[in-house]
Amino acid sequence: MATFVVTLVASYLVSAGVTWLGIRYALRRNLIDHPGQRRSHSEPTPRGGGIGIVVAALFILAGEMVWLPREALPDLIACWCAVALVAAVGWVDDHRGLAVRWRLLAHFAAAGLVLFALSFQPASVVPGPNGFLKAIVIGLAGLGLVWSINLHNFMDGIDGILAFQALFVFAALGALCAYAGAEADAWHLAALGAAVAAFIPFNFPRPRVFMGDVGSGTLGLLVGIAVMRQLAVAEIAPASGVIVCSAFVVDASCNLVSRMVRGRRWYSAHREHLYQWLVRAGLSHGGVVGVYMVWNLLIVVPVLWLVNAGGGSGIVPAAAVYLLGIALWIYGKRRCLHKMKSQRRHHAAA
Repeated sequence: MATFVVTLVASYLVSAGVTWLGIRYALRRNLIDHPGQRRSHSEPTPRGGGIGIVVAALFILAGEMVWLPREALPDLIACWCAVALVAAVGWVDDHRGLAVRWRLLAHFAAAGLVLFALSFQPASVVPGPNGFLKAIVIGLAGLGLVWSINLHNFMDGIDGILAFQALFVFAALGALCAYAGAEADAWHLAALGAAVAAFIPFNFPRPRVFMGDVGSGTLGLLVGIAVMRQLAVAEIAPASGVIVCSAFVVDASCNLVSRMVRGRRWYSAHREHLYQWLVRAGLSHGGVVGVYMVWNLLIVVPVLWLVNAGGGSGIVPAAAVYLLGIALWIYGKRRCLHKMKSQRRHHAAA
């Protein structure tokens, strides 16, 4: 227990200290996000503060290399390299921008490292022969990791939303791992949660720094790794991870499909996620974060409890959660559009 507490405190302090140094660095290098048409903030704010979470995560993985059995060392090294690669690409992008193709190449390389590191065995998740089915599931897992990296980057657009969501995911999956007796995974997730918690005061409610691509992309990878590690714990319903991540997956995926259907450049900067529409309709950043946390606490937590208490894979409840999320996304966006039109008519009449 003493080691556990010391680890949490160390993770928190490393993240907080490096974030503070990151703010000083960003100010010196003029790494500033200025307000604009496609941004949701109103004051110039330094970016790249997520480097604190990155350093803490690398510190955690390095600690596992020392404490866990030597058999796990190659896998941990591969995971460490994957996190470092995504963070490095994000760091470069925060400084001078990077072409989409180079970012995606790095993300796929990182996903390959993670799949190797976790010794992913689809036969333990999807019954059937290994051959072709195994290749399909590994391919889908790789695409899922790349999508996780990018969707968390897309969802990092207002104060606090990504940090609170990541903290919830790590806390929920960590609690499930602890309940299932997977102590190493629970320790890992708790330490990551402490690193994210240390960043929140710098970003919410008054943003002193933004996470930047270095932090958002890395958090997306860490969330993807957490979901895959949870799949290896037999006592946890396999669908638990996708249920925990539903708030962000629904918003990012619905927005992506919507933009592609309308012929928009889906990869370009925009303000068309539901959380951005809520802000444009007049809700504060804190209010929007509250909406997403209400979903997590009132929908996700009860469903997680039901699927893990009742046994089974949890696939049907997960599908129900996502269908409800899609319906609420459509309803919420229409309500925002209606409210904004009403506001414009009111201002025009005035």
